[in-house]
This record gives sequence, C-alpha cells and structure tokens, in this order.
Amino acid sequence: MPYTQDIVEELNVLVCYNLETTLEGIKVHKSTATPATIAATQRLHAKGLVSQEDGGYLTNLGHEAAEQSQMLLNLLRPA
Repeated sequence: MPYTQDIVEELNVLVCYNLETTLEGIKVHKSTATPATIAATQRLHAKGLVSQEDGGYLTNLGHEAAEQSQMLLNLLRPA
C-alpha cells in the first residue's frame, strides 16, 4: 500500500522534532501553519504520538515513530 498524502504530512511533522532531547517540543501555529500541517498534527495527537493537538512533546511511541521517519528520510535523500 503506498503512502497517502495524510501519512506524508504526518511524517513531515515528525521529522521536525529534535530527537536529541525529550525537553524540546514543537508548536504548530494556526496562524502560520498550512491546513495540512495542522490536520496532520491533530491526527498524530489522536494516534497518541504527540502530547498536544498543536504539537507539544513526543510520547514514547511518537519518539519511536519520529526516529524511524527521520532514519527513512536520511536513507532516501540523494547522496
């Protein structure tokens, strides 16, 4: 099954997180973020991957997902 646009948007949010620390989150501002990014962040919250509907911190499951998504992005980037 191919990636849907919704999943791509969720992955794009996950790669914004700094995995070096659990003390740093993100904030998706409704005034500046695209509707797709806002919706993706809300879906990640509903799935239990982030602590707030507008981003916040990664949960344990979210940290694992962000780690995997960032690893995949690094593997697929052109050399």
